Amino acid sequence: MVTFVFFHAHPDDESIGTGGMIAKASALGHRVVVVVATKGEHGTKAEGLLRPGEQLWQRRVAETIHAAQILGVDRLEFLDYRDSGMMGDPANDDPGSFWTADVEVAAHSLAAVLRHEHADVLAIYDETGITGHPDHIQVHRVGVRAGELAGTAQVVEGTMSRSQAASLIRQAIGLGATDVSLDIDLDQFGTPDEIITDRIDVRAFLDLKRQAMAAHASQISETSLFLNMDPVAFEEVWGHECLIRRHSSDGDSSLDSLLALV
Repeated sequence: MVTFVFFHAHPDDESIGTGGMIAKASALGHRVVVVVATKGEHGTKAEGLLRPGEQLWQRRVAETIHAAQILGVDRLEFLDYRDSGMMGDPANDDPGSFWTADVEVAAHSLAAVLRHEHADVLAIYDETGITGHPDHIQVHRVGVRAGELAGTAQVVEGTMSRSQAASLIRQAIGLGATDVSLDIDLDQFGTPDEIITDRIDVRAFLDLKRQAMAAHASQISETSLFLNMDPVAFEEVWGHECLIRRHSSDGDSSLDSLLALV
């Protein structure tokens, strides 16, 4: 058995970015731990979904617990940071925001989980945070340092390939989306395909991935771009989840044999 720790920025990121890998690793008998940096306080306002007095972050935590159960997560933890909002938002500088966190302090918190779990693999984001969101960029910074502190054998970076991003954009346009920019330069969106080191085949687990994404109903409605695709289109976009391996103490080919995920 291998212990795989997935480090994410907000509730729903675990399902969108790595839901297939989480479900696959769990099905193969590995131990799966998900650590989420924030509770998603600045997510999309869930009009009509919140109960009287319920805060958005409370709903998002509950949704993450549900999604984790669907995917087979063994342990779910939240770090004590606030959602920083999109890049340039005043919330970036709020006290307690993840973007303003001391990287060393945050890394020690994550490293404590890695050591306690005797983690074999830590999955973070690439250096751009995939979308350029400040909390995603911070996940990369904190995750790299935590892996160093804990001596984690494998640190892998989740990303979206340039071709995968293009496919998502095509689907968005086909579904009539008028704004698919996500505040990023689409010409630069996604990692060049030649840099991708691992394309994890998760097609057999797409039903679970879709269910986990749907569990985040406050942020991902059934009519959203992510869930409104037909099964063929959904598989085209999400059937493989991409990783970059920057380094490995076990050798370049060890991830495939260690996790049997590819």
